[in-house]
Amino acid sequence: MKKNCILLMICMGTFSFLHAKLSTPSIIGSNMVLQRGQSCPIWGWASPNAYINLIFAGKTYQTKANQQGDWRIKLDPLEASFKQQTMIIAEGRSNGFSRVRKNFSTQLKNQPGALIYENILVGEVWLCSGQSNMQWGVSSSDDSDLETLSANYPNIRLISVPQVGTQVPQKDFEGSWEAVNKQSSASFSAVGYYFGRRLHQILQVPVGLIDNSWGGSACEAWIPKDRLMIHPIAQPYMMEWREKERNYDFDALTKSHLEKLAKWKAEKANGSTSRPPRAPRNLMTGQHRPGNLFNGVLHPIIGYGIKGAIWYQGESNAGRAFAYREIFPLMVQSWRQAWGQGDFSFYWTQLADFRPESIIPIDSSWAELRESQTICLRKLNHTGEAVIIDTGEGRDIHPRNKQTVANRLLRHALAKDYGQKIPHESPKYKSMEIKGSKIIINFNHAGAGLYCFDSKAPTGFAICGEDQKFAWASAKLIGKDRVEVWTDSITAPIAVRYAWADNPVCNLYLRDGGVTLPVTPFRTDSFPLTTMGK
Repeated sequence: MKKNCILLMICMGTFSFLHAKLSTPSIIGSNMVLQRGQSCPIWGWASPNAYINLIFAGKTYQTKANQQGDWRIKLDPLEASFKQQTMIIAEGRSNGFSRVRKNFSTQLKNQPGALIYENILVGEVWLCSGQSNMQWGVSSSDDSDLETLSANYPNIRLISVPQVGTQVPQKDFEGSWEAVNKQSSASFSAVGYYFGRRLHQILQVPVGLIDNSWGGSACEAWIPKDRLMIHPIAQPYMMEWREKERNYDFDALTKSHLEKLAKWKAEKANGSTSRPPRAPRNLMTGQHRPGNLFNGVLHPIIGYGIKGAIWYQGESNAGRAFAYREIFPLMVQSWRQAWGQGDFSFYWTQLADFRPESIIPIDSSWAELRESQTICLRKLNHTGEAVIIDTGEGRDIHPRNKQTVANRLLRHALAKDYGQKIPHESPKYKSMEIKGSKIIINFNHAGAGLYCFDSKAPTGFAICGEDQKFAWASAKLIGKDRVEVWTDSITAPIAVRYAWADNPVCNLYLRDGGVTLPVTPFRTDSFPLTTMGK
């Protein structure tokens, strides 16, 4: 078995050097959108040492493939354009551009094996990534019928990366760019589509959206394995996976399943109405194994010119919430380093509200994950967090309201990348003052002032004394950015928590004109958390 695997790997490695036919990865092709204002890379494979000629937007480029046939060209920065342009790539002779030749474009098109990519636009390109709430399609979101009926945007282009989990970095995938219509939008990421559509409408430029999300994925799967192996906080998860990799036998599981399936079929023939046995999933090619998704669904697009990324993930990491404050920044840093275009913008959503509401204040892994997500803002440049604790559904981990999520992510992009002066930051805890039996909480980013939705008094606060036992608290606004918190049962309070629950009942917002943004969940204490060490 091991010999066969080694031979397969050798064959795969050898094949990667045999790109005799001129080609590019699927991320490069007809209908694509190129990022404006950047030197966008165009790359691919050809015969070893072949000269590659490229024509685009009235300019000519040339490079030489290396001995393995790999080649790369960087385009000159371009302005946004709705003009449908054609890119021609062909092998040719050296010094092909030493002088301008009449009808060179036509000659290049007629070159044997030439690549001709049409209907190319220049605008804004964003990556849409994460787990199932990013993968969740337009057809399953709120008002899906209206959304698909109105999906006619020929200058918004979409491409999705198929789900491939592997320890071997992939160079390509099966897919192609297509314009937004009823069919193409239906299965595309709803958060990504609503984000891109609004961006297109506001900026009046073409928009390209890349979706490589994978439902249920762990953050560690999106990080190169070698980076995780040397990070102390990742070791519990890495040890767990080393044990799985040693002992996991998918062939044995498959054999057992086939035996159970045969037995089920026999019982069904005799009138049984039981359900068929579920086929096993191969953990080794799944979305939890460290490094699998970095190699399988991110690596094939690394280097393509983008403005930034939006991210919706964390549910699968709630059991390791404390570690997320280190693991997630490691992921973002790994992506930025691999991309080689600096600290591109990276905006994420906090976890939404989910699960039953708590009758009393209790520990919450989801609250701990939200805290880690907020802490990441201090560890990374050019980032933003969309607080969405008011958009969830207690009975469903996949809330249908993706429009609000997209809008809150978009606010960060418009304010930070495109110079729009609009509210975008949710209020955050700044400091506290203990005054007798009460605690005064001060907030940053309160805008025009804090606002209580649906009641006159703030809800969602808990308070504790030296015993560290929290009780629900009363609260009162005492200024545009201050809240007074107390409970009659605790005369000497030391700490406050707000919206600290899986599904918090809370109502404090920033209100700036017609804009409301939820206050970011927080705690003032530094008590040990339930997910430390996991």
